[in-house]
Amino acid sequence: MAKIACIGAGYVGGPTMAMIALKCPEVEVVVLDINEGRIAAWNSDNLPIYEPGLFEVVQEARGRNLFFSTDIQKHVQEADIIFVSVNTPTKTSGIGAGKAADLSYWESAARVIAQACKGPGFKVVVEKSTVPVKTAEAIAKVLHTNSDPSLHFEILSNPEFLAEGTAVPDLQSPDRVLIGGREDEHGQRAIQLLAGVYAHWVPRERILTTSLWSAELAKLTANAMLAQRISSINSISALCEETGADVTQVAKSIGMDTRIGNKFLNASVGFGGSCFQKDILNLVYICETQGLQKVADYWRMVIEINDYQKDRYVERVISSMFNTVSNKKIAVLGFAFKKDTGDTRETPAIDVCRGLLADNAKLFIYDPKVEAQHVHYELAAEKFSWDHPKRPYDSASKLQDVQVVQDPYVACADAHAICLLTEWDEFKTLDYHKLYSSMLKPAFIFDGRNVLDHAGLRKLGFIVYALGKPLDPFLREQ
Repeated sequence: MAKIACIGAGYVGGPTMAMIALKCPEVEVVVLDINEGRIAAWNSDNLPIYEPGLFEVVQEARGRNLFFSTDIQKHVQEADIIFVSVNTPTKTSGIGAGKAADLSYWESAARVIAQACKGPGFKVVVEKSTVPVKTAEAIAKVLHTNSDPSLHFEILSNPEFLAEGTAVPDLQSPDRVLIGGREDEHGQRAIQLLAGVYAHWVPRERILTTSLWSAELAKLTANAMLAQRISSINSISALCEETGADVTQVAKSIGMDTRIGNKFLNASVGFGGSCFQKDILNLVYICETQGLQKVADYWRMVIEINDYQKDRYVERVISSMFNTVSNKKIAVLGFAFKKDTGDTRETPAIDVCRGLLADNAKLFIYDPKVEAQHVHYELAAEKFSWDHPKRPYDSASKLQDVQVVQDPYVACADAHAICLLTEWDEFKTLDYHKLYSSMLKPAFIFDGRNVLDHAGLRKLGFIVYALGKPLDPFLREQ
């Protein structure tokens, strides 16, 4: 095998191909995209996405055996393995709107592959995007009915299990690599070909092989289960506030049970990112189409609890500040959906900020990795539009009551309250005495991630709200 191509230069395609190129120096790896600006960014020192350690990986392999290009036809034709890592957004209209995955970009990629490739030969097409069960079957039909009959395409499912913010270590040392394929001779040949790529650095016992359908469903289920844990502990955080219990103590206690474990048990303002909500909605739709309404309802509740948590946070902010934030300056610390990433897709900060703006708050937002135009775009965009082709971020109109600043101290000066929405490490070490002195009194902090020293903040004079913890006496009296 001499060449790998990947259609899609986003959060999955770019880092994954960079790691393959780093670990397989004898293999030419080309990342492809129709977006010239994105490809130019990958070829520059200012990568289009932020992940700790990613620049160093790209820098080492780029120009040696890692390349970024818009010449899709050429490189797809030359490749032995073709990864497809394109968007599979939630449909916004038609049958399944608001739940089902829109596979139009996947189908378009399949047609491009079919038209570009000439036989005779054997090519492996790898689903890297998160797709519904049996997508491979549909894509195979598109490929086989639009391509050279002497060319054999074999479809594999190779879902990604990366966590943003830790994508590089996740790629370097994955818990598992999952490869799904057909059980016949061609399917097994393709599986072994792809497994051989990963075996350059992943132990063979961590490379799992399954049927196509099992691999596709495993990805949806993994994200659903992780999101379920977050919604579960968030639901308990609401109960803790009413009873005076401490959700961090509860989480630590149950997390020490080896049957449960301690991962994804941090109560927060809610989950976000590109996968959790989208994949659960997709799972709900699949269950409904299979007549499993009770199962669909069960998974839908995971999203409803997530929405409830964001609404509850906004209501707590407003009720604590004498039932109005109208014309009050609120400092928002953090806009990305989690630390160590600049990704704002489905970030809980969107719904929190919209809730505060609906009560006429004046928001001053600071995030170390999110640009101003991204903030304005996300706050103005329609639901589910983030994963569809859209106008450039820099064309987003600025909201009158939203200011994006480059300094947390500027954001907090003369503010009535601080809403901490992303758990960036730098927020733990801010000079809160200085912040308190610069704010209007009473000065509130609403810690939506439970990462601050609440006792220390109260000593400084702050009125502190921490999710799932006993309420500040000032708040109990409201």
